[in-house]
Amino acid sequence: MKVEVLPEIKIIEEQDEQTELEPLYHVIIHNDDVTPMDFVVHVLKTCFYLSNPKAAEIMMTAHFSGMAYVQTLPKSEAEKRINKAHFAAGLEGYPLHFSMESE
Repeated sequence: MKVEVLPEIKIIEEQDEQTELEPLYHVIIHNDDVTPMDFVVHVLKTCFYLSNPKAAEIMMTAHFSGMAYVQTLPKSEAEKRINKAHFAAGLEGYPLHFSMESE
């Protein structure tokens, strides 16, 4: 007769520590007189996942006001999307610029 030995199982209860959330940052787009409006809308849609109407609204606000709020994201996500947008603009030779500021 074969006797099976089961390993000892230890139950580890979850600790009540709260996970620290990453700080949130506002993404800001800055107007320039070189980058075409349709390209700005394209970048806002593809890098920041905005709808066409929202992207066009933000682009126009930046055009007339010099800058515009895009969205609020965790710091690492804001950095990632801004870098992606700068890279896309750089490939086309445009000086499109985004910045971020803490919430």
